[in-house]
Amino acid sequence: MSTLPVCRTCGTQYAAPRPDCPICEDERQYVPPTGQAWTDLATLRAGEHRGVVREQGPGLIGIGCEPRFAIGQRALLVRAESGNLLWDCAAYLDDELVEQVRALGGITGIAISHPHYYTTMVEWAHTFDVPIHLHENDQQWIGRPDPAVELWSGTTKRLADDLTLVNLGVHFAGGTVLHWRDGANGAGTLLSGDIVQVIPDREFVGFMYSYPNLIPERPSVVRRAADMLSEYRFETIHGAWWESEVPRDGHEVVQRSAKRYLEHVRD
Repeated sequence: MSTLPVCRTCGTQYAAPRPDCPICEDERQYVPPTGQAWTDLATLRAGEHRGVVREQGPGLIGIGCEPRFAIGQRALLVRAESGNLLWDCAAYLDDELVEQVRALGGITGIAISHPHYYTTMVEWAHTFDVPIHLHENDQQWIGRPDPAVELWSGTTKRLADDLTLVNLGVHFAGGTVLHWRDGANGAGTLLSGDIVQVIPDREFVGFMYSYPNLIPERPSVVRRAADMLSEYRFETIHGAWWESEVPRDGHEVVQRSAKRYLEHVRD
């Protein structure tokens, strides 16, 4: 529903009005000094925001809005052989965006890396009549429960032969990345949100428990994440923002970044 409350700071939509945003009150996010503030999709649509759709790599279409809203991430439409998947979610959605996505073949499902990007996921799911795949470890952060949400457990979930969700547990207990086997023209792609953070130095990536509050991730979690990703082949890494891409040697970039991290932060 377009009038349900949306947090202006993180973009999370809630099922009913409330005075607080639990996601922003968590130590990984923040409530601005000016206090909690709310909007809704109807207000956003009536204002200056407009949807943006543009290519982000082979078979990857970025979906977001201008001007920037909330955290500012963009989603990715993964044009896989098994069907289009929406990876992560951006809060803004209007009729024009819907038509653009439909023209690209629509979506078969939604998968999201962690709660900061849950945003208006239920609006997207209802619009395209698809399920939302979330890890059960982050169930408590769902602001708008809905039958479209399908929780999964364990360390991996294969959505299709070419698409696999991997629960690394970085940033959030349910923190997940998506491995697209056939991405990057067959060389493999890792879609990482900010579970594995693409940073300005594209020779490395970052790992944090909180990005805005600069809380490092626990070394044991980073070590486990690197071990899990060592099993996957991927040339490129795509993060959560426009043009946030590690263009080559993605597998090696993750491994050497974890090694450097562990040399600086000890258990």
